[in-house]
Amino acid sequence: MDKKTIHLNTVKGKVLLFGGVYSNLQALKALIKIAKKENIAPENCFCTGDLIGYCAQPEETIQTFIRWGARTIIGNVEQQLRNGDMNCGCDFTSGSRCDTFSKAWYPFAQKELSEDAIKWMLTLPDHISFTYAHKKVTLVHGTHQYISEFIFKSTPWNSKASSFQETESDIIVAGHCGIPFYHKKNELLWLNPGVIGMPANDGQPHVWYVILDDVNEFSYSFKNLSYNYKKASELMIEKKLPTAYATTLLTGFWDNMEILPQEEQLWKGKNLAELINH
Repeated sequence: MDKKTIHLNTVKGKVLLFGGVYSNLQALKALIKIAKKENIAPENCFCTGDLIGYCAQPEETIQTFIRWGARTIIGNVEQQLRNGDMNCGCDFTSGSRCDTFSKAWYPFAQKELSEDAIKWMLTLPDHISFTYAHKKVTLVHGTHQYISEFIFKSTPWNSKASSFQETESDIIVAGHCGIPFYHKKNELLWLNPGVIGMPANDGQPHVWYVILDDVNEFSYSFKNLSYNYKKASELMIEKKLPTAYATTLLTGFWDNMEILPQEEQLWKGKNLAELINH
């Protein structure tokens, strides 16, 4: 399928950025409340993809997102689901724990999702771009070229540079890796708001998102989100989804760090608010 980019006009006012809902309905509902509290309109709320994933309520999550009216690009999970593929396309190493767990949660999502949900996924773009505070912003999932490429703060800049060049953007908003961070070089900004469906391996059950503000030209702030993680975990156990991921919702620690570069492995259990701004 050819890549599809939606080019919006100028976006004004506060913007909410987030990723990786991962079928976590409790987290999504909590985020919607935050958007309302901050007076952020649904059309100013942007997801970097992977609405579907590890947790227990894929269909309910999709339908709640649609009713909300926020915008999203396609994540690798939705891409695989809408194509009828038999794996999540997360680019996990074959035989790894993450790969093994995906053989449980991905078929569960396939079984739970309605035809209407799959049809809706077929309408989703690969990228969204818009102008914000005189800067061009483009949303990607992994990178502009590869939907499931893992990009972290420690990833060399040359792995990020092509996404700026190909989209002629000042800001790239990306997802996929599960950990919030930013990386600046000259006037360019790579911004990953984190995910709301799973903790960020910092030993806290809260999850992460970003708010942009154009009051003083341009600013961004990382926020953590509290939600009913106990219920989300209980539902995973009830549906016989991987216990390791249900435990992660409670502890804030990942089951393993197979996908993480060495630098991000050292972030485990540390104050991410300090690390993000380091």
